[in-house]
Amino acid sequence: MVKKIKDYIKKLYRNNILRYIFFGGLTTLVNLVSYTILRAFIDYNLANFISIVLAILFAYLVNSKFVFNSKARTINQRVSEFIKFITARLSTMVIEIVGVFVFVDILGIHDLIGKFIIQFIVIVLNYIFSKLLVFRN
Repeated sequence: MVKKIKDYIKKLYRNNILRYIFFGGLTTLVNLVSYTILRAFIDYNLANFISIVLAILFAYLVNSKFVFNSKARTINQRVSEFIKFITARLSTMVIEIVGVFVFVDILGIHDLIGKFIIQFIVIVLNYIFSKLLVFRN
């Protein structure tokens, strides 16, 4: 029974999209938890920015190692890959910041709900950018 479970988990782990969903979920958790904690002390816009930066750093680590199995080995390759990753994530960061602003300040939705909703758009875009632009092996 334990062997069947291990084999099933290994089979799931081989699927790139499922790994991205799992680690993307963890990245979203880093984003939302850090936002919630920071929100208790600072303005929601600054909390949003800082939580996104933390999530981006976490995402690079897990995406390069576990999701896309980066082939970058030299420091130059790593730096190049990291710059591409950051550039792609900065574009979705702008979408997230503007999206949360629209939900909260224009539509009057609670900030945590607005941030949660925009995460779905950001997750899809981040996968596309990572797969097509950053971790092309």
